[in-house]
Amino acid sequence: MDDLGLPSVFRVGQFAAWAVTAAHTQAAAYFATRNCLQAMPRVAVGVREAAIAFRSERYLRVDGEAAFEWAPLSGDYEAADGWVRLHCNFEHHAEIACRVLGVPQDRAAVEAAVRRRGRFELEDAIAEAGGVAAAMRTREEWLAHPHSAVVAGRPVVAMAPLAGDGVFAAGVCAAESGGVGGTFSGAGAGAGAGAGASATSGAGAGASASPGAGADRLSASEPGIPASALNPRPLSGIRVLDLTRIIAGPNAGRVLAGYGADVTMVRSPLLPTIRGLDLDLNFGKALRFLDLRTDAGRSAFLDLVRGADIVLQSYRPGALAGLGLGPAELAAVNSDLVHVSISAYGSGGPWGGRRGFDSLVQMAVGIAEEGMRAAGAGRPVPLPAQVLDHGAGWLAAAGAVEALRRGGGLAVDVSLAGVGRALDAFGRLDPGVGLAVPDPALSDIDDLLARSQSAAGTLTHVRFPGTVAGAGLGWSGPPPHE
Repeated sequence: MDDLGLPSVFRVGQFAAWAVTAAHTQAAAYFATRNCLQAMPRVAVGVREAAIAFRSERYLRVDGEAAFEWAPLSGDYEAADGWVRLHCNFEHHAEIACRVLGVPQDRAAVEAAVRRRGRFELEDAIAEAGGVAAAMRTREEWLAHPHSAVVAGRPVVAMAPLAGDGVFAAGVCAAESGGVGGTFSGAGAGAGAGAGASATSGAGAGASASPGAGADRLSASEPGIPASALNPRPLSGIRVLDLTRIIAGPNAGRVLAGYGADVTMVRSPLLPTIRGLDLDLNFGKALRFLDLRTDAGRSAFLDLVRGADIVLQSYRPGALAGLGLGPAELAAVNSDLVHVSISAYGSGGPWGGRRGFDSLVQMAVGIAEEGMRAAGAGRPVPLPAQVLDHGAGWLAAAGAVEALRRGGGLAVDVSLAGVGRALDAFGRLDPGVGLAVPDPALSDIDDLLARSQSAAGTLTHVRFPGTVAGAGLGWSGPPPHE
């Protein structure tokens, strides 16, 4: 049987391989240009290794112990007319949800209060109060929602001049994926291609996915690849400022670090983070604390921007612009900058700027409801990984590298809802097939794991997936210690 990756009626393994291949293909093209290669290096990405990379945070161990878990109040709640999900991993989000419900932070009290409210009314009330929640919709309900049309009208990876107008589709997305944008044509992508053992693109022979290799892999056996490349890492010397938290944005930075970029996390000393995610998603990065709400913090950040090639940000749309640090302001100090934004629902339309996370977007766009029906379950059934988060990270990284190849001076925009639309375009598996796929435990993926020493202890973590022939991929070191 073809490798389907993870148990789901959605083609998550195939989608993961497509997204990773999209990024690797851009990295391979950049690598080829920098090293004056006559042929495009071969890209190879296994479906299994890509799927496991899409749930890396689940497999992270610190001295043998799991490092990430959901907060007690986060989860799905039955409302008066359906289901709603509350995201309470941050204390201020838990406080807002309970204030709207008029109850203390107690699971039983929250359950009782939610049962008295309508799902859509509660979703809006929490959002208007500055919290995060999502009602479970069917796919048809989402398609009828006015914001769905806004998402459908945007490329899944959108580009625009950094200081100007005119949105266009990046070339990182496969036409085979159902018309969600772009011209990337790596083999193995798209709903009709089949989920084989690997997705490959590029010229030349030889290299294939090698999950058991070391974290940094360098091969020069490909025809046309010099034995000693001038730039053995695709993005060596590229400077990235990573202003992101949680999964999607940090994953984009982690991918760029895996290509050899110098990535510096710029963190506020006042905003909360999640330790397990920080350890998993920040390999190969440096760390600097700046309070961008202060004059000194903004000045220091602009000094960094002057020497940067890429800025990644996942603040709520408009938040940085409100501090005078939007794309136009950054373009004024560095006109060649690539500015990458990741959001839940995008910046325009009725939900433009609405807060959200992967699990909430899965509820809103119909994924959790379809999973529930396919499994014959009595409650929402999400994807077997944070597919929208990880997919957004890989596609944002792909867009960033493409923007570099175009000469910079571009803004790249990716939303989780847009990634959900791309996943939807891949079609479905028969439930008897998709749901029968074994759910890999840690003991099943030892060949895809690495062990690294860090200030936090010994980290067991998922390796960087896939190969670009002749290029060194992987992280230069463990995550920084805060």
